[in-house]
Amino acid sequence: MTRYRIEYAAKSHRQLMAVPEPHRTRIVTAVDALAAQPRARGAIKLAGHDLYRIRVGEYRVVYAIHEKIVTVVVTGVGARDSIYRRL
Repeated sequence: MTRYRIEYAAKSHRQLMAVPEPHRTRIVTAVDALAAQPRARGAIKLAGHDLYRIRVGEYRVVYAIHEKIVTVVVTGVGARDSIYRRL
């Protein structure tokens, strides 16, 4: 099984650092799990975009999967009520 490399876009890293600590740890754990299975159970492809999202409590992680370079790029991290406005 191929493991994907995880990368954070600069914007998403700033968004992650703004999340309170107990939630941030859960988000990082969920993102790390994407290295083994980027289309994990619960991952949903966003309509109109080549992006996926996973739910981690009240937060959402939006990411792109690049098959050719075997990389998952996290493009956004935030609360459900605001994360989709920034796509």
